[in-house]
Amino acid sequence: MARRISPSQMRSKLRQAQSKIRQAQTKHKQAVNKLNQEIRIYNSKARAHNARVRANRERLRRELQKLARTTSKPQYVTLRTSVETVQRSYLAMESRAEADFYEPKLDRFLDLSEQEAANSVSVMNALQGDETVDEADDEQPPSEIDHILEAISQDVRDRWSGALFSLNPRNPDAARHFCTSARELLTEILERYAADDEVRQAHPDCEVTPQGKPTRRAKIRFFFHRHGIVDDAVTTFVDDDLENVVQLFRVFNDGTHGSSGKFSHTQLLAIRGRVENAVSFLWGIITGSAFSAA
Repeated sequence: MARRISPSQMRSKLRQAQSKIRQAQTKHKQAVNKLNQEIRIYNSKARAHNARVRANRERLRRELQKLARTTSKPQYVTLRTSVETVQRSYLAMESRAEADFYEPKLDRFLDLSEQEAANSVSVMNALQGDETVDEADDEQPPSEIDHILEAISQDVRDRWSGALFSLNPRNPDAARHFCTSARELLTEILERYAADDEVRQAHPDCEVTPQGKPTRRAKIRFFFHRHGIVDDAVTTFVDDDLENVVQLFRVFNDGTHGSSGKFSHTQLLAIRGRVENAVSFLWGIITGSAFSAA
């Protein structure tokens, strides 16, 4: 015999059922809203990333076209060869990216790499320009890597500030001072964050110099391995990029025989910018900030 329920019990059960339906509808609506929000965020990031990619590629294309129209001056032949090496390394890495070889976390690194490839060509074009020396403009913009230098040491920051202060067209000692400080900065970063013993312990078979020390390339590979990235193409690109900066030092210092007077203020800023961008790029690899998905 079926159990009889009173009208009040029936109304109570109906209210409970309606309440469950409303709760389910609310949860569904919240889930849909959350999904739509995530889609909007993703699309926004994707648009921003695509815009950066288009801007980076357009800049790189323009700089390469400009370089192709010029013949290197004798003192810049070796630097141009280095620039071309950077471009080949970048294209090798980019071809792997287009084949979906890399994880999304490398998106930002690839963006930064394209900027570095463009930077190497841009400073080459600036040096080959026929600008006259700006006698009136000694002003230096604030350094964009102060936060990095402060994380290393106050002494490094102070030395870099002194190098920038000296970098003007009328200072005959600017080349030596700037190149020395820039070399010390790159060396300090590599030695501090990839100490020889640490590199050997992590990679006993790493490449070494004739003096038995881990090479710069070995230290770069060490940085990537710490972030779970094992790929010769990315290691090669970063090593070639830093070698290009070293070649720039040689042109700036040796090519001018210790005098910055042959360079315009614009060219000096291009040299400085190339170094600061390379330091930021290397720092992003060391700290992992270069591996955030776009």
